Amino acid sequence: MKKSILIIALLFAGIISAQSKYQTGMKKAFSHWEKGEMVKASQLFERISKAEPTKWKPAYYAATVEILGSFGLKDEATLNTKLKKAQEFLDVAKSNSENNPEILITQALLNTGYIAFDGQKYGMTLSGKNAQLYAKALAIAPSNPRVIMGNAEWNMGAARFFGKSTKPYCDEIKRAIKLGKEEKIEEEFYPKFMESRALEVLKQCGK
Repeated sequence: MKKSILIIALLFAGIISAQSKYQTGMKKAFSHWEKGEMVKASQLFERISKAEPTKWKPAYYAATVEILGSFGLKDEATLNTKLKKAQEFLDVAKSNSENNPEILITQALLNTGYIAFDGQKYGMTLSGKNAQLYAKALAIAPSNPRVIMGNAEWNMGAARFFGKSTKPYCDEIKRAIKLGKEEKIEEEFYPKFMESRALEVLKQCGK
């Protein structure tokens, strides 16, 4: 009996230790991100993803860091390298969390990285895919502020491209901000709504 209790205790201690390493690693990766150390953040998220192959968040964040770093690039080869790497991370995240709205809208953001670089080259093939991704994410999570915000911002970009007013999407951004303030996230390391970013976009809405 004592032996069984000891084995259970050791197993439990091992689980706690593994959780502690995961939590410490994730917090350190976020710290790198906050400091603007994007390469370090991406590399650490990648290492955590490999060490925790059944968790979707490390790969999701590794992809997000790579995608955000693609905007503003002038060299297409560098862009392709970053976004192909991001796609690999997203594919890992998808394999661990099917039909996840956070992953769906991040896939749309990845596509937007290509479109922002060369709208004529990538817009025709990826714009329709983005519309489908946002529609699917909204169907799964209609009150998710990140989904609402992403969809509104995507539609604003399309409106600007075609010389139309962005005003129809201002209310959606306001709704996303309201829902973001009300949202209560209990799951550790779950994506959070970036209110400061939404407020910046709102300032440009309708102009």
